[in-house]
Amino acid sequence: MQPEDHKITVAIADDESRVRRVVAALLAEEADIEVVGEAEDGRQALEVVQERVPDLVLLDIRMPVVDGLEAARRIHHEVPNTKVVMLTASDDDNDVFEALKAGASGYLVKDRLLDDLPGAVRVVARGLGLLLSPVIAGKLISEFRHGGRPANTSASLTDRELEVLRLVSLGYANHEIADALCLSSHTVKRHVANILAKLHQRSRLDAVMHAIREGVLSEAQ
Repeated sequence: MQPEDHKITVAIADDESRVRRVVAALLAEEADIEVVGEAEDGRQALEVVQERVPDLVLLDIRMPVVDGLEAARRIHHEVPNTKVVMLTASDDDNDVFEALKAGASGYLVKDRLLDDLPGAVRVVARGLGLLLSPVIAGKLISEFRHGGRPANTSASLTDRELEVLRLVSLGYANHEIADALCLSSHTVKRHVANILAKLHQRSRLDAVMHAIREGVLSEAQ
């Protein structure tokens, strides 16, 4: 997790120069965020990330040469210290799931969340949680509710742990989970620790990403 005083470095990959300019200008207004590179296709994005190793890269999906999903996969495996956030016009269900499977830590729809982009960058770069546009979060919840992804029961999470994990995936802090489930904060902290141990993950974000990829959350709806 990045300390609060760390200047967050960001790369932007989009085949539209206008989009890159708008996003770069938006982030340039933030004292704690620095844009360190731009790319117009997925191959260039990988090269920029390999050279600069930014804290975070914003990737469009529909790009020439190498698309954003393939770029995300390669960056996740080859430059694991750089977090990937998809910033795209696509809200296609398959794109969302493929991006998360590729290792993306966030999925934001351009026309709905640009005003909140600096805050989203901070959340992901500092390891504070998985970031999803509201419309995307709704799609995931609906998909899980209707069993769209196979459930993984091997982790043996209890019903209460599944409830806690679901709220963690929606960005709830421990005290908010405690309020929602009428539990003490100490009890919620213990449940989160148990979830991490059972899923063999080191952080809340890692647990959520694992749960989405493996279908564990489908049992929590």
